[in-house]
Amino acid sequence: MRYNWTMDVSKATDEQAERSEEPVFSAVIRPHRSLSPEGFRLVMVLVCLTSTIASVPFLVMGFWPVAGFFGLDFLGLYIAFRVSYRQGQAFEILELTPIRLLFRKVGHRGDVREWLFNPLWTRLDREVDDEFGMQKLALTSRGEHVVIARELSPPERETLAEALGRALADVKRGY
Repeated sequence: MRYNWTMDVSKATDEQAERSEEPVFSAVIRPHRSLSPEGFRLVMVLVCLTSTIASVPFLVMGFWPVAGFFGLDFLGLYIAFRVSYRQGQAFEILELTPIRLLFRKVGHRGDVREWLFNPLWTRLDREVDDEFGMQKLALTSRGEHVVIARELSPPERETLAEALGRALADVKRGY
């Protein structure tokens, strides 16, 4: 799973004011990167070795520009991976308390956008395709519509929707 979530539902007590800020549900959603940094280094070494070995015969025959194109391929692949890893630093935070639902989206450059919702007025909108599963999950409240968990796969999005939906229902019931 590419998100972590915790859920703690407890009965209201005399300290309700203090508990109104305690998270009932919290999730951090990060983009999936299937290749670890060690795997990235290994792939780059293998591509470099393959490019070098494949370019030697062309150098011997006097076709030296071919070696340059092998180098450009390697450079292009390296840049693509670095861009992908940089974009992988983005994340989303969902935090539900009895009095607010916070959705914070942090971009890979560090730019932050926040949405605050009243959990009593917030609902989850789901767009489900029969063949491909849940395609879109959004928070909707008083005319505001914010798509969340874009980086998750449809099954992961469904799991998140179920957990967040249960937590929202518990908050609405006053638990």
